[in-house]
Amino acid sequence: MGLLFDSFWRAAAYCLRPRVMLLSAAPLVLMAILALVSHHFYWDSAVAAMTRLLDGSSLLSSVLTWLEAWGVSSVLNWLAPLMLVLLVSPVLVMLSLLGVALLMTPALVNMVAARRFPQLMRKRGGTFLSGLLWSIASTLMALVALVVSMPLWLVPPLVLVLPPLIWGWLSYRVMAFDALAEHATQEERMELFKRHRPSLLGIGILTGYLGAAPSIVWASGVVFAAAFVVLLPLAIWIYTLVFAFSSLWFAHFCLHALERLRAERELQALPVEGSPLALDVLASDSPLAPDANNPHRAT
Repeated sequence: MGLLFDSFWRAAAYCLRPRVMLLSAAPLVLMAILALVSHHFYWDSAVAAMTRLLDGSSLLSSVLTWLEAWGVSSVLNWLAPLMLVLLVSPVLVMLSLLGVALLMTPALVNMVAARRFPQLMRKRGGTFLSGLLWSIASTLMALVALVVSMPLWLVPPLVLVLPPLIWGWLSYRVMAFDALAEHATQEERMELFKRHRPSLLGIGILTGYLGAAPSIVWASGVVFAAAFVVLLPLAIWIYTLVFAFSSLWFAHFCLHALERLRAERELQALPVEGSPLALDVLASDSPLAPDANNPHRAT
C-alpha cells in the first residue's frame, strides 16, 4: 500500500512539470481534428438517425407521452444529441488513450526512469511492435465490452459504473505494459503483473473514474450539443491530462516494483550463512570471503 500512495503523489507532482503539460497537447491536436471532422461531416445525420431510433422505441414513446402530459415538450430535441454524445465520447476516449500510449507514455516513462531510476538496467523485454499490438488488441476488447454493455447504460447507476471500469481495465493493460516494456524482461513483467495485479487494476479503475469526471459536465445536454466543437476538444484535453497522470502513476509504481523485484532476487541469490555454498566461499580465496583484518568487510 505504501508503494501505491508513494507513486500516486509522485505522479501528481510530475503532472505540474512544463514538459508534461506540453506533451499533453499532442494527443489533443489529433483528437481535436478528429472531433472537428466528425462534427462537420456526420453530426447532423447522426443526430437525425438517433432521433429516429429514439422515436421508434415503444418504451420511450410512452415516457415521452407521459412527459408531454406534464407539459414537458420537445424532449427529443435535446435527448438525441445527449445520447449521441454519450455514445461517441467513449470511442473518442479510447482513441485518446491509444494516442497517449503511443505518443506520451514512452516519453513519460523515460523521464521517470532518468530522474528516479538511472541505475535500473534496461532489458527491453517489449518491442515497439509488441506494445502496439498489445495496445490495439486491448483497445478492441475494450470497445467490444463497451458495445456489449451499452444496453445496460439505460439503467442510471450502471452508466456511472461500467464505462469507468472498462476504461480502468484498458488503462491497466496498456499503461502497465508500456511502463515495463523498456526495462523489464517478459518474465519479469508477467511476475509483476501477477504479484501486483490488484494494485495495478486499482490504479486503472481510479484513473478510469477520474477520466469519467468530465462526463458529469457534459450532462448539460443542450448546452454541450450547442457548443460541441468547443467543449469536445476541451474535454479531450482533460482526458489527456488524466491519462498523463495515469501513465506517470503506472511508471512510478511499475519501475519501483521492478527495482524491488530485482533487489529481492539478488538477495535470494546470495549464499545463506551456514550453507555448504557459504562455507565453501568462506574457505576459499573468493573475493566474497571476509577480510582477515576486518571480518565484517568483504575485500
